[in-house]
Amino acid sequence: MKRGAVAGLALTFVAVTLVVAPRVRARGGLGGVGFTKGAYCAGAYADDFAALSPAAREAEQKPQSQSWVYAIRTTATYECLSYSGDGNVRRVRRKALAHGTGFGYRQQNGETYILTNQHVAEWPAVTDDEHKVDDVPPGCKRISDAVRIVESERDTYDRDDIPLLRVVTDKSMDMTVLKAHALLPILPWKVGRSADLKERNVVDVRGFPLGAFKATNVGKVVSTYDHDDEKDWDHVDFVVDAQLSPGNSGSPVLGVSCRTGEFELVGVYHAGYAGNTPLNVVVAIDQVRDMMTTLKKSPRRERIEVSALDRKARTRLVSGLEGAIDPFFPFDGAVAVARARTDGALIFEVMSPAFPVRSSPALVLEDLPEGQPEGFGELGRVWVGGRFGLKAYPKGGLDADGLVLVERVLDALRANAGLALELRTAQGLAARDREHYEHMGKLERQLRRGAAAQTDLASSMGDLVERLSPKVGETTVSLAEAYVPLAPPTPGKNVAQGPGMTEASPQQATPAR
Repeated sequence: MKRGAVAGLALTFVAVTLVVAPRVRARGGLGGVGFTKGAYCAGAYADDFAALSPAAREAEQKPQSQSWVYAIRTTATYECLSYSGDGNVRRVRRKALAHGTGFGYRQQNGETYILTNQHVAEWPAVTDDEHKVDDVPPGCKRISDAVRIVESERDTYDRDDIPLLRVVTDKSMDMTVLKAHALLPILPWKVGRSADLKERNVVDVRGFPLGAFKATNVGKVVSTYDHDDEKDWDHVDFVVDAQLSPGNSGSPVLGVSCRTGEFELVGVYHAGYAGNTPLNVVVAIDQVRDMMTTLKKSPRRERIEVSALDRKARTRLVSGLEGAIDPFFPFDGAVAVARARTDGALIFEVMSPAFPVRSSPALVLEDLPEGQPEGFGELGRVWVGGRFGLKAYPKGGLDADGLVLVERVLDALRANAGLALELRTAQGLAARDREHYEHMGKLERQLRRGAAAQTDLASSMGDLVERLSPKVGETTVSLAEAYVPLAPPTPGKNVAQGPGMTEASPQQATPAR
């Protein structure tokens, strides 16, 4: 379910709005006599259930034809902290429960693997405005959870529930593979190719609407492409008009193969559109196949591609900064600034949470153009800010852990700054046509999500700043020092490697690690 109106799940999600051209809904049925493949097949998949072969029809009449689809119950306990009237911390625990659908697709070593949506199988680690749980306030932490196969939402007899373990999860695709320590019925049909779907192809969706009972819904493909990039999601979908409900999340979506006259798995139901529309979004199976087979998360491009930080990216950033009047960009919830220096170095400033009330940056990093010929650059000096000003740390003046963290922060700042400047360019072109306008929107969402995903990194940076910021009586410098190119070292002498260190002769110097 595109978590908007989700009665069958306790979690609530914002729907993506897609404009799809209106069309008359065509319903197929399992009726008809014989295998009339040619009448309803203009491509890989059929436009009507009349294309089902007699053997497939016979198989579907057997009682076990639906037994490979399961009702999934997820429960979680959250701990919420607050303060009582006497100032003591009060801990309150709240329980959450939801139902969805999953289906078995593989048996191995006495175990069964089940595919479902990630939002069916896993609860948010911490509740917030982006990850809501009904009846649980923001800021609560998940302390336990469980996933089980049950008969339906009315099932209160726990002894025959089948516990499930998570094997692999891909949040961006909203997919999770679960495992049961038992041999259960699995998908009797082949995994198809969602790329071969066409508009008007008929689909069969099986699941547990509202978590209440097992049901089959049918409909048509009304759009073969949609890209869901809301919240943590980033996957390719197609759109169907089957009447689906909360609780259907994770339901298998089947098409009818024109080659064999049999059903094939072409997708997994993901979400519905807001506004009580009859349109629903299905995750295309082509991008899930590898995860189903290897039981590993498929390699995917990060929304902010750190691996693309090369010399060309640096040249683009320096060129963009030359004419930029607003070189600001986000880093987690903070404001960051990038500026080019006269000698080709880049200076990155991360403002304190009190900005703009307090304008002194919390961290300043010097990014030198040295390093590998094809690399982006090399970390230079570091300045850590506090109430009393900036404290300078020469290149190599941090301990090993601090150096690793600062280099990670620098990579994130490089990526964010480059994307922000690309967004500025796209904003200038957005009025040209729809393509440029949509590209601008995509970049803006990418920058917002990428910055929001840096919370842990920003938190670690905050701890580092608190530890290294200047204390009372320590020497501080002004921000202007960062914009003065470093003078070349005097021949025969080494620059001190850190606060409190003295210059050493070449024979006595110890290389920084």
